[in-house]
Amino acid sequence: MPISVHAAAFAGIIQTLKALDAILDKAVAQAEARKIQPEVLLNSRLALDMLPFTRQIQLTCDFAKNAAARVSAGENPKFPDEEKTFPELKERIAKTLAFVQSIDDTALESGIGKDVTFPRGPQQTVTMTAEAYLTRFAVPNFYFHATTAYAILRENGFDIGKRDFLADVFEA
Repeated sequence: MPISVHAAAFAGIIQTLKALDAILDKAVAQAEARKIQPEVLLNSRLALDMLPFTRQIQLTCDFAKNAAARVSAGENPKFPDEEKTFPELKERIAKTLAFVQSIDDTALESGIGKDVTFPRGPQQTVTMTAEAYLTRFAVPNFYFHATTAYAILRENGFDIGKRDFLADVFEA
């Protein structure tokens, strides 16, 4: 039996979003213990030309919800990028998780053979098959931003590890 779209892409996305939510809890607790102001961490970045932590979380969520909506041809909710606190970031993750988990597996499967058109910058679009979009664009970008958020915390000395990032992989 071939692997489903949900199993191939969205099971990992869901797992990683849950892991990021738990990692944020750890980051908040450790920041409080170390007397680090939340704004300092939320604005941290790996390099000067990279986006800050808050934006990494926002983009992680965007790639998850956009992929689910575009592949399933469903309505894509708009999440304004207004988060300025850890609780607000956790709420964005929760909304993203709820949306991704609500997508019908049949809609994902039927969408995989169709074309997906999405913005590339403010005035350009790109069209590719849903399969190419998912495997070569959306999922790699999702993991890039999730990993970068994790790496920003590690760079700042937070005690999180690979098991935190993988979360419940061994419970599945």
